[in-house]
Amino acid sequence: MMMLEINKAFSLLYKKLELWAQHLILMLPNLVIALVALIITFVMARVIQKTTQKVLPRFSHSLALNNLVSSLIYTVSLLIGFFFVLSILQLDKTVTSLLAGVGIIGLALGLAFQDIATNFISGVIIAVRKPFGVGDVIESNDYFGTIERINLRTIDIRRVTGELVKVPNRKVFENVMVIFTHYGIRRVDVKAAVSYEEDLERVQQVVKEAMTDIRGMVAHKDVEVVYDAFGESSVSFLVRFWIHYGRQFDYVSARSEAIIKIKKAFDANNIQIPYPIQNVNLGIKAGENLREQIAFLKPEVGEDDPVEQNKS
Repeated sequence: MMMLEINKAFSLLYKKLELWAQHLILMLPNLVIALVALIITFVMARVIQKTTQKVLPRFSHSLALNNLVSSLIYTVSLLIGFFFVLSILQLDKTVTSLLAGVGIIGLALGLAFQDIATNFISGVIIAVRKPFGVGDVIESNDYFGTIERINLRTIDIRRVTGELVKVPNRKVFENVMVIFTHYGIRRVDVKAAVSYEEDLERVQQVVKEAMTDIRGMVAHKDVEVVYDAFGESSVSFLVRFWIHYGRQFDYVSARSEAIIKIKKAFDANNIQIPYPIQNVNLGIKAGENLREQIAFLKPEVGEDDPVEQNKS
């Protein structure tokens, strides 16, 4: 009985293999055609990608966007050729199953990698709209620095202190961002103060005359000297002027040069920058006799103090 079952199983297996062999022989021309079609698919996809990479720079100067489009065209070309090969092999049902599986897998991946997908889409929008570019000085998400690279997932910002910060595109796209180099100019503010004894109008004139030949200064914008507050020991004022701005060093250098010029002008015109004045409270109460207060603060003469005894 056992041998009969084994012989029956081998017989079924042999018939199955024989059927597969016959089907393989019948499909052999299709296999050859499918193999040739697959090779042609890879070659054509590569040719289309290279052609796209040469043509896209004529329409777009964004390297990230051009790489994205060429990669998508290459992938789509491969998928079209792959499904064509499956249809040659008469695997239409497999094609349908694969399409359904791709949809399910895509949905699952979209939910699992939602943040990555959001950063990717934000990167595409930034690449298309181009609100800023490499070399711009920006401030975003509390990070200030120069853009070194714009990727499809992050934006690389080199801070003024040297650190490289990779900010996700989603945060840059959603949050407020300041682009300091957008207009190519920036205002420099310098705070200073003078004594109450100085002629404030004369100080204004001296400062305006001193603010000349500063490196990068915008010639058609006037220097502004405005007083803004009465301090405890001085009158504070603000010097405002504009410079051509392409990097942070332009701003820092212009402000430093302005401070040097103001100090030299004050020294040459004998204008005083007062020191802060502090009042020392000795514990003397207002409204009482000063002699009594001093006598109260003066220590009493001790009987064992030889110096005081000799004076007496």
